[in-house]
Amino acid sequence: MRPRTVLSTLRLLAALLPVALWTPPMMLAQALAIRTGWWSDRVIPRLWHRLALRVLGIRVRVHGRMATQRPLLIAANHVSWTDIMVLGSLDGMHFIAKAEVRDWPVAGSFARLQRSVFVERERRRASPLQAREIAGRLADGDPMVLFAEGTTGEGSRVQPFKSTLFGAAQQALVGSGGERVLVQPVAIAYMRRNGLPLDRRERSQIAWIGQTALLPHLRMLLDAGRMEVDVHFGEPIPFCANSDRKAVARAAEGEVRRMLVAALRGRETQKARDSEKPSVF
Repeated sequence: MRPRTVLSTLRLLAALLPVALWTPPMMLAQALAIRTGWWSDRVIPRLWHRLALRVLGIRVRVHGRMATQRPLLIAANHVSWTDIMVLGSLDGMHFIAKAEVRDWPVAGSFARLQRSVFVERERRRASPLQAREIAGRLADGDPMVLFAEGTTGEGSRVQPFKSTLFGAAQQALVGSGGERVLVQPVAIAYMRRNGLPLDRRERSQIAWIGQTALLPHLRMLLDAGRMEVDVHFGEPIPFCANSDRKAVARAAEGEVRRMLVAALRGRETQKARDSEKPSVF
């Protein structure tokens, strides 16, 4: 085995070991939180995501703020499996995840304990049931994250948003008894590696696309060095009883695209700079 390969393998094992040690007790604590309600079931997942980001060497910078009003559906672009940790580290969010995540080793169990909603996007007949489940969670006050592209992209552009699950926002109005649900656009931008700006090619290498296996991708991230990710919260879009879900999806898509392009081109407004929160990592 080549020295570089040995070093890469040792780095991977060093990263997996602490995760393997702290994950079982944290899963037990999370299960207890869900069963007893002695503490919020959002605390442990947020801590787990923050610890995992430290291991991966990923630093998060936040621009803007998550809306405080509920119900709240967060519509974000999707680049990599690390997006879940990036957003999950911030403020007690819950995720709408593809069905196969449920069966992933360790991550699937933790996703279930985080009370993620698992959807099968290919089964159109299941969409109304899935939307009702999401609507129920929104009505209960859980901020739900929808990766609205329906798949991961290469990190430099936003793919068209799929509007089907935006219907959950409309259904949530019935359960919450409110006049509107907020849909907040969020742009995730992978910006720097070891302090240097990423170009399009490097950003696409970081992205998790297609049938890429998880462990090789994890090894690549660890070998790449420290990463900086910017999260931009846009202005929430009101979704009322008479709103058109396709129009809301297009509006959210346009705002996420605008924020991503501005971030990658370095055109942040002074307002965004002033509202930036210091990273906890």
